[in-house]
Amino acid sequence: MRQEQTNIFFGIDWVMVFIYIILVGFGWMNIYAASFTEENSAVLDFSTKHGKQLLWIILSIPIIIFTLFINGKFYERFGSVFYLISIMSLLGLFVLGTEVHGAKSWYRFGAVGLQPSEFAKAFTALAVAKLLSDRKYNLELIKNQIKVFIIIFLPAVLIAVHDAGSAIVYLSFFFVLNREGLTLAYIICGAIAVILFILTILFGVQNLTISVCILISLYLSYNIYKDKRFLRFHWIKMTLIYMGGVLFIYSVDYAYNNLIKSHQRDRFEVLLGLTDDTKNIGYNTNQAIQTIRSGGSFGKGFLKGNRTQGKFVPAQDTDYIFSTVGEEWGFLGTSLVIVLFVILLFRILKRAEQHNNKFGRIYGYGVASILFSHLFINVGMVIGLLPTVGIPLPFFSYGGSSLWGFTLLLFIFIKLDTSKSYDW
Repeated sequence: MRQEQTNIFFGIDWVMVFIYIILVGFGWMNIYAASFTEENSAVLDFSTKHGKQLLWIILSIPIIIFTLFINGKFYERFGSVFYLISIMSLLGLFVLGTEVHGAKSWYRFGAVGLQPSEFAKAFTALAVAKLLSDRKYNLELIKNQIKVFIIIFLPAVLIAVHDAGSAIVYLSFFFVLNREGLTLAYIICGAIAVILFILTILFGVQNLTISVCILISLYLSYNIYKDKRFLRFHWIKMTLIYMGGVLFIYSVDYAYNNLIKSHQRDRFEVLLGLTDDTKNIGYNTNQAIQTIRSGGSFGKGFLKGNRTQGKFVPAQDTDYIFSTVGEEWGFLGTSLVIVLFVILLFRILKRAEQHNNKFGRIYGYGVASILFSHLFINVGMVIGLLPTVGIPLPFFSYGGSSLWGFTLLLFIFIKLDTSKSYDW
């Protein structure tokens, strides 16, 4: 009998495991600091947030063991089944879901809540890896691109109905698709769409439409000057580009004013400087920035952050946990967190590239893309570079579903990584 079949820890990349342990442990310390009061200082008080998080951390251990116990082939063979289960769980929220903080994203089992969207990311990564690793699958074909887009955006749409911020993470799968041969044009078009979205909010529909018309006219004039035949060969393409751009600008204006919720519009306007509001909509971000700045280079020390202890920052143990790190551990602490995440991401990508099994490589890129998007959006949100969208910091933010979802996401890859040197 092979050693990897009798020892679940055989071939494990301990670097990734140790980084996971450090991040989870340091995250718990900051949750403890953010939720600490003189009355609720006991570590094993499971009625407190830090007590509950400690319980969820302990319960993560059997999840890890079970994930490592299962043969790597199982995840590839049943990736689509896991995906369908996740879709069913997201659909079930419309009937059985419980509303928490304005989002109907939870199942309630007595005192315990479960958020299926946190697990859907891992199962979507499995489904994408299974589809793209099929030898008959050619990503250059439009019909195959549509298939993978449906797999990616179906859970995103179901999540967006209740929580638009969490659905943004699914755009990170385009990095996976690009690695597997999807043209870079999709990412470029996405970047252009984001730029046009921001410019539409800043300058309005009419001004931006006129500006786009002028830019295209200048582009045409320059190319016609170089080659008088340019317009004859490219007039259809240029017309479609102009019409597409104008339609997108008008659709952004309509969606922004009619579909996006008012508090989300307010956050965008505060971020873009259209509204100066540090007491209402911009309060959370403003307080988080001040809290991080107050930590200086080396921080005020564990449990010595007066702004953290004074509860100046709302949701400081969840979405704004990074501000706790900034105040109590300073620039040194925040840098350490970022460095640990960067090492973990590069480690995942390196190990993914070493896979002789395409499924493992693609899933690894999915894991890295999801973790990176969460890190980038959460930190950007806390330091005021991005609007508040309710994205947790992996392994750090308070919440059992978040911790278990990211744990499952990472350790499935760690298990696949142990099997990369064997024939599947």
